[in-house]
Amino acid sequence: MARMYSGKKGKSGSKKPARKVKPTWISYKPKEVELLVLKLAKDGKTASQIGLLLRDAYGIPSVKVITGKSISEMLKDKGVSKEIPEDLMALLKKNINVRKHLEINKKDEVAKRGLILTESKIKRLVKYYKGKKVLPQDWKYDAKSIRLYAE
Repeated sequence: MARMYSGKKGKSGSKKPARKVKPTWISYKPKEVELLVLKLAKDGKTASQIGLLLRDAYGIPSVKVITGKSISEMLKDKGVSKEIPEDLMALLKKNINVRKHLEINKKDEVAKRGLILTESKIKRLVKYYKGKKVLPQDWKYDAKSIRLYAE
């Protein structure tokens, strides 16, 4: 399948293991994993950073296989999750950086196109999250006030 904004095919990402059973070599109990996730979240890590840290430092390949819940579900249950989802926040920060770049380099046409593509991704994601009731219905994407959310 082709990429959205280029005519290229691209490579697919990494694949999860086919079997969804807990590996026998994992010594962590579900409650221990949940406490680790909460501890890392209170340290200021995002859900994806927590997953990478658990995989690389603790040897936990999949939190969902062990606990039955994803990291973001655990954070939401405990009330530690952010009000704006992580992927949307990343796009907002990217938008801010591109705008800062364009203030200095006004004739950078490639950056202008990048800004247009980033804003369309933001609008599409906001529409999705409003439909899923993650964002409130009155939440508006405003390019001027976007800096308040990212800081």
